[in-house]
This record gives sequence, structure tokens and C-alpha cells, in this order.
Amino acid sequence: MNQNAAENIALDAFVWLCAEEDLLPVFLNASGASVDDLRAALSTAQGADPALLGAALDFILMRDETVIACCAALKLQNDRLAQAQAVLAGTAGMHWT
Repeated sequence: MNQNAAENIALDAFVWLCAEEDLLPVFLNASGASVDDLRAALSTAQGADPALLGAALDFILMRDETVIACCAALKLQNDRLAQAQAVLAGTAGMHWT
């Protein structure tokens, strides 16, 4: 997966997260961000803030149920979010064994 594809998946996952009434407040509380912070981070001249996208993916990846729900909504295989997160974090090519 390339950087552009990873950013697109992360942005789609972030938009999904924002639409989830039960999850968005938990994400905001965990991240310390406000809704205004999210809007500002998404409207930069360079596009969405990579740190915000990474934080959203990290949050979604914390629970299997959230991963499954997000991937079902986005019509992605369940491992694609983790792959996108690895690309954004710069760890996509690392092997630990």
C-alpha cells in the first residue's frame, strides 16, 4: 500500500468515526481534541493532518468490534486499516521475526 492509499483509507475511517455518535465523544475525550480542533486539522492547505488521521486509526484499531464495523461500512478487508496505519507510521516494511 502506498502513502496516498493509506491517507485515503485513514481519511475515510476518520469520516466514519465522526459519524458514529457513540464513538466520536470517546475519541475526543481520549485525544483531548475538540470538534473545532478536528475541523481545523482537516482544513489545512496541505490536506488532513497526518497526526489526526493516525490518531483516528489508532483509536479504531483498539477494538476488534470497531475495526469490523468500520471496515464493513467502508467495504474494506479487516486488515486494511492496520496496513494503512503501518504505512502512515512508517513501519509498513518492518518485520519483527
